[in-house]
Amino acid sequence: MADEDAARGLMAAYTGPAQVLGGKDGLAQICATDKADLVLNAIVGSAGLFATLAALENHKTLALANKESLVAAGPLVREALLKSSGRLLPVDSEHNALFQCLAGETMREVSKLVLTASGGPFWGRPESELKNVTPAQALDHPRWRMGPRVTVDSATLMNKGFEAIEAHWLFDIAFERIEVVIHPQSIVHSMVEFIDGSIKAHLGPTDMRLPILYSLSWPQRLNSGLPPLDLAQIGALEFHRADPAKLRCLGLAYEAARLGRSYPTVLNGADETAVDGFLHERIGFNEIGNIIDTVLERHEPIDIAGVADFASVDSWAKAEADSVIKEIRRR
Repeated sequence: MADEDAARGLMAAYTGPAQVLGGKDGLAQICATDKADLVLNAIVGSAGLFATLAALENHKTLALANKESLVAAGPLVREALLKSSGRLLPVDSEHNALFQCLAGETMREVSKLVLTASGGPFWGRPESELKNVTPAQALDHPRWRMGPRVTVDSATLMNKGFEAIEAHWLFDIAFERIEVVIHPQSIVHSMVEFIDGSIKAHLGPTDMRLPILYSLSWPQRLNSGLPPLDLAQIGALEFHRADPAKLRCLGLAYEAARLGRSYPTVLNGADETAVDGFLHERIGFNEIGNIIDTVLERHEPIDIAGVADFASVDSWAKAEADSVIKEIRRR
């Protein structure tokens, strides 16, 4: 349980055989147990970093579904991974697809990684039409059923910017060689282009059970029980260019990645607060990008050398984003 006091209260009242743990220490204890060979981290938000580091420090195979670990603290995770005898398996559908496409390949033969994005519920609509978008509309994703924050991030395309940062740390590839394309059908989950011009693509049902199963069963494949794709019924697969220069939040993610240091940490923290503000109807949909941009502009960067640096910058970014929201509401 996240709340340590609540964990203690439950444990005092509980008479069964299970153990109730709380807070960051509880996460670390779970990740360190010798009864676990594999740890699946699906915690939402920056709190997931502590479980990621604990799992790697205890040499576990880590199935990672917490994107904030790599977005906000990529250097720390990379350092922990290099020191660990464990390994990291990506659970997100796009990175899991890249992982499968890269099996048996070497990165020196890779030209670029191509991340596909559905475009969310508002793809193709001008920004002027999105001023009065409601949280319910933003959460009505046409293809995937996800948590509230990642669904809103999908609508702004910030999620795809986060995934580009993740791909950089997962596959040790320059940001300039990571491309995003809009693919409304969400059948192709990602692609790898090689130096000879050939492309490997991963196609599959729009169902998160598939990448989760692959991560949990790797290096084997198990029967998922999902119906196979009917390509004739699908008919056509569309792809559209996603230009970071024209898509506000995607551009902010690429810029934060280019600047490096503590900027990606600020990007993640400001986005988390801005999306929460939108979901609670404190700000409009179009103001999400404005708030993140303002917080990034106000930031004085530092090097993220440890968890304390991460926690300090993350806390500042969230507080600053909340301050910007209050400024907007006073206008």
